[in-house]
Amino acid sequence: MTPLSQRIINRRVDENNVWLGYPGLGKVTADLSSKFDFTVLDNEIAVGQAMFKELVDYAAGIDHDIVVVLLGGRGAQAMYRIMRERAATGEIDDLLGRLHVFTQDALAPMRMDNGLSFVRDFERLLGDDFFGRVKSFTPMLTETEDLEGALQEYLDKLEALGGIDIFFLGHGPEANAASHLCYIKPGCGARIDDLAGIIPISERILEHHISKFKAGGSNISTEDEAECRAATHILTLGPAAILSAKKIVQSIVDASTAPAKRASFARIISTELSEDSDELAGQLDENPGLWIRLHGNVRSYVLPDLL
Repeated sequence: MTPLSQRIINRRVDENNVWLGYPGLGKVTADLSSKFDFTVLDNEIAVGQAMFKELVDYAAGIDHDIVVVLLGGRGAQAMYRIMRERAATGEIDDLLGRLHVFTQDALAPMRMDNGLSFVRDFERLLGDDFFGRVKSFTPMLTETEDLEGALQEYLDKLEALGGIDIFFLGHGPEANAASHLCYIKPGCGARIDDLAGIIPISERILEHHISKFKAGGSNISTEDEAECRAATHILTLGPAAILSAKKIVQSIVDASTAPAKRASFARIISTELSEDSDELAGQLDENPGLWIRLHGNVRSYVLPDLL
């Protein structure tokens, strides 16, 4: 098969946003008129246990390797603690040996070992035993002069492995009760066939990124924060990557420290999606958090403080 990077026939520039994909890739698998279902659990530990169970149950139902996209920040930390502890005992060696692990977004340019990079945070949260046992780990490369070329190579590997099995997603608040998934921000022009993008950074996302790392307990030096604040772009998976995943597992556990998520989540579950394709595209660009509602196999776990 020709590598994806050689088949990208839709390199699209929308203002200053670069999107990579190809026509016909993104598919809507949900009933747009249906309500968005979510499960309210008592505490963050219960959410982590539920997320881990989703992975274990999925793995039990297939006989091949599993491609997962990790969630950065606070949302999956309870699951990562479970995986770290069990990786240390060896009890999930069979599962880990089947995992191909990818990251979903990044700020660039930035050193890969910056304390505000997802790579360093995942290393801290999941531990050496986890990374020593998984089949592969592929982060988005941010320490390069050719961000677009590196992103295409990342997409090549993702496709060569058969695409995403489980996409772990969070929910980021934006102005006017809008929201972002991955780092697909409002007004960035993302369309249904876009696999990944390189978009200018926004002050709101930069502050959200730094604050969620600090809330999560990351060890961040003054130099790390200064370099992060000098980042100019966001690398992010796009709508087509989200919609092509076999399963989405969403977690929202930090509304107490990020109260804007209450209004943005309320808007996600209350918005009536248009059946007109042009109007729907406008809704999604204005509020990218809505992309999750176009996927037909979603498990969303939240805490009572979100509602």
